[in-house]
Amino acid sequence: MNFHKLISIILHPIVIPTIGVMLYFLLIPNNFNSNQKLAILGLVFTITYLVPLLILVIFKKLKLIKSFQTESIRERKIPVMLMIILFYLLASTMNNIPNLRDLGLLFFATSLGLLFIYLFFAFKIKVSIHILSLGISTGFFLVLSNIYSQNFTFLIIILLLLSGILASARLHLNAHTKKEVYLGFFIGMISPFLIYYFL
Repeated sequence: MNFHKLISIILHPIVIPTIGVMLYFLLIPNNFNSNQKLAILGLVFTITYLVPLLILVIFKKLKLIKSFQTESIRERKIPVMLMIILFYLLASTMNNIPNLRDLGLLFFATSLGLLFIYLFFAFKIKVSIHILSLGISTGFFLVLSNIYSQNFTFLIIILLLLSGILASARLHLNAHTKKEVYLGFFIGMISPFLIYYFL
């Protein structure tokens, strides 16, 4: 397996939400004990990793998609729509729990970002979901830095570097055009701000 393929797997969109929540627990002061954190991580991992994986397996069995990469816009439409709904339901659940509203913001932003991606399908533009996920993470921690008056400069730099490496990998694999990569990061980064300031 070459480097570009490996990076695309390691930084796959279904992995990033769980990593984002882990970073949140490590960086943001909270009152959760270890068991509560594990329960929340378990819920996030199930909804954002296991369920999407199961959906793709079922779709492949039904021959609705040719591969797990869902390379065409046609193949992406239903999975993306299902993910919009799943992330929205997860966000709504967390938003109703006072101590989890920050994570509600994260998943509302993810649902919004995926909605933008779905809308771009109408223009035959396959915006990069890989880059979207890192853009959302970047925007989320920028919002948190404002809310908690904390400096996350080092983390933001790491996320930007990873975004650049991943974008290069996606372009090298001919998975996306430069426009689709740039759009992915821009949509991802602004989505948490849109949720925070307007919703």
